[in-house]
Amino acid sequence: MNINSLTERIHERRAFLRTIASVAGLALTGCVMTRNEAEQLNDDGQEAEVTPGEDLMQEHGVLERILLIYDEVIRRTERKEPFDPVLVAQAAGIVRSFVEDYHEKLEEQFVFSRLQTAQRGTDLVAILLRQHQRGRELTDAILSSARSGAASGLAPILRSFSRMYRPHAAREDTVLFPAFRDVVGRSAYRELGGQFEEREHELFGEYGFRTVVDRVADIERALSIHNLAEFTPT
Repeated sequence: MNINSLTERIHERRAFLRTIASVAGLALTGCVMTRNEAEQLNDDGQEAEVTPGEDLMQEHGVLERILLIYDEVIRRTERKEPFDPVLVAQAAGIVRSFVEDYHEKLEEQFVFSRLQTAQRGTDLVAILLRQHQRGRELTDAILSSARSGAASGLAPILRSFSRMYRPHAAREDTVLFPAFRDVVGRSAYRELGGQFEEREHELFGEYGFRTVVDRVADIERALSIHNLAEFTPT
C-alpha cells in the first residue's frame, strides 16, 4: 500500500469516527431532553403540579405588576401628564377580584388559620390580616376616585397602597410561606396545591392565571410600560 492510499484510509477512518461521535451525541441529547421533559410530568403523565407556595408567589407577581401600573399613574399625575382613569379602575378591579377576593381569601382560609392554630407567627399574621382589610379600604377609594374622574386625588391613595403591599408580599414570601410549609407537612402541602388550582379555575376559568396576566398586560400596553427593556438603567 503506497503512502497516498494509506493517507486516504486514515482520513476515511477519522471521518467515520466523527460521524459515529455525532450520532452518539445526538442520541445522548435526545435522552437528556426526554428526561428533562419527563421531570415536568407527574406520575399520570400530566403537567407537574404547582405547589401552594409557588402558586401564591406567582399571584404576588400579578400584584407587583399592578403596583408598577400604579407607579406610572403616580408619575404621570405628579408631572401633569395625561392618562385614562379607566385604566386605573381596570387595574383596581383586578386587585379586587383576583388579589383580594381570591388570593387573600386563600391565604386567610388555608395559610393564616393553620399558622394561628400551630401558634406560629401569630403577630405577623395579625398584621397581615389588618393590612388585607386596609387594602380593601384603599381599593374602594381608588375605584371611587377613578370612576368619578377625580384623577387629582389618586396619587396619595395609590402611593399608600403600594407602600403597604410591597413589604407585605415580601414578608409573606420570605417568612410566612416557608413557615406554612413546615406546619402542614409534605402530603397536606401537595393536596392544597390541587385545591388552590380548582378554586382558581372555578373563579377565572380554565386558563385563570394566564387570563388575569393578559388583562394586566393590556393595561401595561395602554400606558406604554409593557416593554421590560425600558426599565433597564442606561
